[in-house]
Amino acid sequence: MAVTLQLHTLPSAGFDEPFGMLHACHGRVERTLALLSRLGEYLAAQGGGVPDEQARDAAADVQRYFDLAAPLHHQDEELHVFPVLRASGAKALADALQAEHERMETLWQPIRADLQAVHAGNALSSEEMAEARVRWADFAALYARHIAAEEELAYPQAQTCLGLHEQFAMGRDMAQRRGVRYPDSTT
Repeated sequence: MAVTLQLHTLPSAGFDEPFGMLHACHGRVERTLALLSRLGEYLAAQGGGVPDEQARDAAADVQRYFDLAAPLHHQDEELHVFPVLRASGAKALADALQAEHERMETLWQPIRADLQAVHAGNALSSEEMAEARVRWADFAALYARHIAAEEELAYPQAQTCLGLHEQFAMGRDMAQRRGVRYPDSTT
């Protein structure tokens, strides 16, 4: 059975729906983590050797996402969701989610090195590949728990605390930090 190593993206919400954007980003996280898992399977099935172009491209796609998009997503939450949670009495939840962001960053660094090696065309030994796949699976499992907590607990609670004007400002800030032009008002 062939392993497909392409990252497919689906249409997402716009910045005028900031919680929709956060949910859409979670979808992209999940697809990117699935690509990382498929890459591990693919490389293991190749039995070592120099990674081919498909593997190198997949490694670059995963690295690009977690180097660029994921930190912006975390910043969105840290600026707009966690403060609302803390103000509404859910400090423990916000603090736990913040700690998970920090843990994700720590776990990401050796994974990033793995992906850079693959992208550079460096072969990983069977032992290195096994260790990498454990790191990759731990990272994905943390993200899965984190996403579930945000979507089931954090986002609904924060969204009920924010009015339309606050959500508009949130979307505007999210867009501006990404260099996207956004309307100045809701009118």
